Amino acid sequence: MLKFNTSAGETPPAVMVDEHREIRVEGLVKSFGRVTVLDGVDLTVNKGEAVALVGSNGAGKSTLLRCLLRLIEPTGGSLEMGGVDVMALRRPGLRKLRSQVGFVFQKHNLVPRLTALTNVLHGAQSRKRGPRVWWHMLATDGERQEAMRCLQLVGLSHVAEQRVDQLSGGQSQRVAIARALMQRPRIMFADEPVASLDPNAGEEVMRLFVDLIRSRGLTLVYTSHSVRHALEYSDRVIGLRDGRIEMDSASRDLDPETLRRIYG
Repeated sequence: MLKFNTSAGETPPAVMVDEHREIRVEGLVKSFGRVTVLDGVDLTVNKGEAVALVGSNGAGKSTLLRCLLRLIEPTGGSLEMGGVDVMALRRPGLRKLRSQVGFVFQKHNLVPRLTALTNVLHGAQSRKRGPRVWWHMLATDGERQEAMRCLQLVGLSHVAEQRVDQLSGGQSQRVAIARALMQRPRIMFADEPVASLDPNAGEEVMRLFVDLIRSRGLTLVYTSHSVRHALEYSDRVIGLRDGRIEMDSASRDLDPETLRRIYG
């Protein structure tokens, strides 16, 4: 279960906890004005499961992923994560929730002028107080060693002191993965994590990313435009079309006819 500091006045709303369930979504709706992007989405993700969200552009994949952390506020529905009613959380509790979920974005979302090591240290932000600019300056020796280990895991300890804007796209995305691992998450989200990379770099980064997730027993939910990646690097594939779940299948059971329904 995700942990909250009840002494700080943030008591997570009580829900019935299934020890195998990590995420539960019921009737999730998201509208932008008159346009409905998510239309009654229901899904459950179990602990340690790797789930790929696929579908055409505009199907609602990225919107769903962001709604799970309320980076975008859902219009309606219920959302539970780690035994916590996410929709009922106020700002302190929501901030705590987000600190326990790693998020890898398509364009890595790093600070270009800072070094790879400094960017990874920002992954420990949930353990810090004060202005963002000072986070890396407040790092302990232990945190710096941990950040170096995270860079070593993604094969980049040799570029720790290089600025991110001097790195390749593939290297930058590896730094983003290291930063997410620095959060010590139990859940990892990724939005098209290799879409901006060339095929060879994308394959290498995707394999590394999923191997690191699986070796830690983390829950993974990611969006992908690559059906092959979805089949190879997930336990389940969920297909969205027009804001609704069109299919939900074990990756080993997915067939061409099902894919045709997803992509029209």
